[in-house]
Amino acid sequence: MRSGTGAKIAEHYSPEADVVLYPGDCRNLLKQMPPDSVQLFVTSPPYNMGKEYERRTTLDEYKAFQAEVIKLCVERLRPDGSICWEVGNHVVDQEVYPLDIELYPIFKSLGLKLRNRVVWHFEHGLHCSRRFSGRYESILWFTKTDDFRFDLDPVRVPSKYPGKKYFKGPKRGQLSGNPLGKNPGDVWDIPNVKHNHPEKTVHPCQFPVELVQRLIRSMTKPGDLVVDPFMGVGSTAVAAVLEGRRVAGAEMVSRYVSIAKKRISEAVAGTVKVRPIGKPIYVPPPTLAIVRRPPPSRAGNRTVESYAAVQAAG
Repeated sequence: MRSGTGAKIAEHYSPEADVVLYPGDCRNLLKQMPPDSVQLFVTSPPYNMGKEYERRTTLDEYKAFQAEVIKLCVERLRPDGSICWEVGNHVVDQEVYPLDIELYPIFKSLGLKLRNRVVWHFEHGLHCSRRFSGRYESILWFTKTDDFRFDLDPVRVPSKYPGKKYFKGPKRGQLSGNPLGKNPGDVWDIPNVKHNHPEKTVHPCQFPVELVQRLIRSMTKPGDLVVDPFMGVGSTAVAAVLEGRRVAGAEMVSRYVSIAKKRISEAVAGTVKVRPIGKPIYVPPPTLAIVRRPPPSRAGNRTVESYAAVQAAG
């Protein structure tokens, strides 16, 4: 890959290309790829919610489209490869349809095996008034065969008690945990990309680079091909470049393509803005004025009781 901001980004698939960003329908890009050529598919498809990058359809039409794309992906997946489909909820008339449940039968009908249903938890998002606010999404990790690539060591996280030792038996006195850290588990606390996030662009539903890096590190090796059928503003591509993997993806919104190209070039140059892996989630200090509850006053500050009364009335 060329260094600097002039990195070569191909628009059509080539086995020699380090980065492919197809400006169009992902189905056209996938049809350019040979069978058994992709080590990891990782994406977050549209949720059929009528966002600016999608046309809202019926849930059945949406699932039919997803089935077509997923089938194309499966045909191009290596025998030891993985598919990670990150989804949230589709909502109609205040009724929630969990997309992981809706899409699972499609993957299963194509012979894939579910290895994990990872819960991605975050603290910020839309505040709901008639149901609990959504603060998680799911990553469905499927494999094609039982002989799949997975390396836990690159994604281990610090142990809570790294000094813990065996207290009996032949290993008494020895450290009981892995010195590289522990398994991160299937609930991941990674901040979502909101207004003050260093990765924020104009995209309304951007997912964090760190989330993709964890998948890439554990399911691929350097030089492998990672594909995102719904590239958006290029978060998957940025993660792949930073991890030394080849990457391909498609995006239909022209301004997202432009942003993705810029971010990819910055990733090659080492100047792209990303949230550091493993950075602790921000906890505001108790001395911060915005953290402290204002005392009741005659000047109009609401007490808990007055706030509740206003909510009940409105």
